[in-house]
Amino acid sequence: MTRRELLALTCCWTSSAALGRAQHGSGPARQATQPPAEFAGAADVTLRIAPLTLELKPGRTVRTLAYNGQVPGPVLRARQGRPIAVDIWNDTSDEDIVHWHGFHIPSDVDGAFEEGTPGVPPNGGRRRYHFTPDPAGTRWYHSHTTAGRNLKKSTYTGQFGLFVVETGDEPGDYDLEVPIMLHEWEPRFTTQGPSDIAFRYFSINGKMLGGGEPVRVREGQRVLFRIVNASATLHHKLALPGHLFFVTALDGNAVPNPSKVPVLDLGPGERVDAIVAMDRPGVWIFGEVRAEQRAAGLGIVVEYAGRNGAPVWAPTRLDPWNYLTFGRHDVVPEPDGRLSLAFRATGDGHHWTINGKSYPRTDPIVVRTNKRYRWLLDNQSADAHPVHLHRHRFELVRFAGQPVSGIWKDVVVVPAWSQVEIDVPTTQPGLSLFHCHQQFHMDMGFMAMMRYAE
Repeated sequence: MTRRELLALTCCWTSSAALGRAQHGSGPARQATQPPAEFAGAADVTLRIAPLTLELKPGRTVRTLAYNGQVPGPVLRARQGRPIAVDIWNDTSDEDIVHWHGFHIPSDVDGAFEEGTPGVPPNGGRRRYHFTPDPAGTRWYHSHTTAGRNLKKSTYTGQFGLFVVETGDEPGDYDLEVPIMLHEWEPRFTTQGPSDIAFRYFSINGKMLGGGEPVRVREGQRVLFRIVNASATLHHKLALPGHLFFVTALDGNAVPNPSKVPVLDLGPGERVDAIVAMDRPGVWIFGEVRAEQRAAGLGIVVEYAGRNGAPVWAPTRLDPWNYLTFGRHDVVPEPDGRLSLAFRATGDGHHWTINGKSYPRTDPIVVRTNKRYRWLLDNQSADAHPVHLHRHRFELVRFAGQPVSGIWKDVVVVPAWSQVEIDVPTTQPGLSLFHCHQQFHMDMGFMAMMRYAE
């Protein structure tokens, strides 16, 4: 599929909205969840949450929840600064909610119960949200409910999808655009620890390795991969043997020093935009570096035109992944305030704490509008934590003991027994959730609320 064809396919808001209305216009009348006036006019985007039997590959299926009967959900595209209306239908028996990850939008539509966003009622309920997509870049959407020990809810399910916000003047210096969304299936608790979760199957774009269509390319093309780690709990390392990734953006934000690397490393919730020059004709496996996960499905075939045969995996140079590769070393302005957030597990290992307290008893992070605050993220545990701040982005200013500037993210992995410093511009008044994007850690108390002082 060419970039033009992809744009044509994914920009059809009216068609997707009409499909949603047609699906819900037949059958028994459904109880309205909001006054009819709230639904005047067609929605730009319609998503329907419903159970799905997903075929990961021929003969292997899993039962999950999904958007619009597909995994991942539809690729959504919108113009930055142009308001949209989003309708969510919920055909499950539990209230649900959709988080618009990486967007700078109000708390009441961000998609977190803790911030005050109203959920989508169960049993055929409907909710309409209005917001203006911002900033531009690779964003995504996913369920944001509490799962706890129910491993069939929230980010353990197929409720996730790519959302690209465009400015309309992107350079387009590539020939193909390919989404890559990583996920795992059939989770279970292990005996290794109270929060260790293992998965039976892995997938890229809802298919196990060999279970779906290959990425078809031609020699000489430049392919933009928009990569999202939609895992509930796992970090992933990816390689395409014989090729290098020219990383242009992290979490949808352009990096000041685009660089070529052989391996990508993403924590849950992180995104990488990378352009790959197709200059090694053959049939290759693009997938997880770790063989056991690749064998369990975490891979996709990249097939050059005119080439056939079994896909090849070859040993890959495992250069250490480091955010610093993509940054500058300019002097960062002195912040308006500082704070320290220490992460550790409780003595029984069943709960996580921020500064000694578990959510909902964590102390609020209180800020004032239009300031710049430096946060010291102090990981006092043996686990790496992908921490996420809703409705804002932040600049990395120190990582692994080294100063850095120019790298803007909304998820950062804080390594085990390490500290990371970030600068947070407070430009989005309202409640904003800060949490570990590892689902079980979040459910077990690894959350705090940032709020603006009056």
